[in-house]
Amino acid sequence: MGSVRTNRYSIVSSEEDGMKLATMAVSNGFGNGKSKVHTRQQCRSRFVKKDGHCNVQFINVGEKRQRYLADIFTTCVDIRWRWMLVIFCLTFVLSWLFFGCVFWLIALLHGDLEDQENSKPCVSQVSSFTAAFLFSIETQTTIGYGFRCVTDECPIAVFMVVFQSIVGCIIDAFIIGAVMAKMAKPKKRNETLVFSHNAVVAMRDGKLCLMWRVGNLRKSHLVEAHVRAQLLKSRITSEGEYIPLDQIDINVGFDSGIDRIFLVSPITIVHEIDEDSPLYDLSKQDMDNADFEIVVILEGMVEATAMTTQCRSSYLANEILWGHRYEPVLFEEKNYYKVDYSRFHKTYEVPNTPICSARDLAEKKYILSNANSFCYENEVALTSKEEDEIDTGVPESMSTDTHPDMDHHNQAGVPLEPRPLRRESEI
Repeated sequence: MGSVRTNRYSIVSSEEDGMKLATMAVSNGFGNGKSKVHTRQQCRSRFVKKDGHCNVQFINVGEKRQRYLADIFTTCVDIRWRWMLVIFCLTFVLSWLFFGCVFWLIALLHGDLEDQENSKPCVSQVSSFTAAFLFSIETQTTIGYGFRCVTDECPIAVFMVVFQSIVGCIIDAFIIGAVMAKMAKPKKRNETLVFSHNAVVAMRDGKLCLMWRVGNLRKSHLVEAHVRAQLLKSRITSEGEYIPLDQIDINVGFDSGIDRIFLVSPITIVHEIDEDSPLYDLSKQDMDNADFEIVVILEGMVEATAMTTQCRSSYLANEILWGHRYEPVLFEEKNYYKVDYSRFHKTYEVPNTPICSARDLAEKKYILSNANSFCYENEVALTSKEEDEIDTGVPESMSTDTHPDMDHHNQAGVPLEPRPLRRESEI
């Protein structure tokens, strides 16, 4: 058997083992070996969860606290609200205590804590630490009760009042900025951006395509919205190096510009499986046994704040439905368009979908059926049309009878046919 690899993340021990690994059909790749290694199928851990959170934990990070404190503003924006409130309260309380101690020391060194009738104190009515602490609060928050005040007896006390006022303004600006930045984070905007539960593979314009659907639940637009995708899978290089998560770009129209979308109604994103696609050699049977993850990303600017937001999701191989299409969700009414989100995640099976790979399809190794597949979208649209007529109680065929003058003005004398189909807005 040769030497055994002790660490899968290391380089193989010898050239012979490297050749063995290079010719093996790995379970999470598409494989180039002729013989299969029969191992128990293991479920891949998601790199990106369905809600968009990355399933990654950092360990053994050197000087983590120092690095986070060096970028304290970003740290405050990223932490949870409860810790933000703790930092908010501690910052003010500690600053009041610090300057209270300073004013108390000034009074102690000047002898203001002792009863001296003829001496002029540095800070009037400060005869204890509690009084010095209250004077510190009144100075920094500009309350100004007028009972305690600094005098011109001690220049150091005057300087500390000025210095505390400046420090108080800096703290206020920092805290307000951090709170506003945290409130304006576009992270919550992702809650109203949705991806379909499953991706599908079907024919589109005579080519095999990978498709998934995105939608915007808000009426406010996502400015400069664009999509991108990556395929994540492990692979072994020709030198025998094991890459646990190799990231491969999936083309969704970057060169032609169709990756930029107008996300008003749900849109189906299309990846054409061509010779440049990492799925070019993947058939339906390979899909059932494959172990990879497709990460899909939607980016754009929030219309209200002009801040960039990013919504993420992912599809495992068992979440990609071969030979399916999405049910239509966009229907045309008389004066507007209607979006039915109850159909957003639903798919239907398409007959005569090739089960071979895109390569075999391009090389004419699979013969397509000449029979036209039924159009399920048309059936749904017509069904919705009939339901609308039943609800209104007036069929469209009677519309010409209710306006007899129309035949007099229309030279043809033939009523206009209704619009044939209501299409789904897709790329």
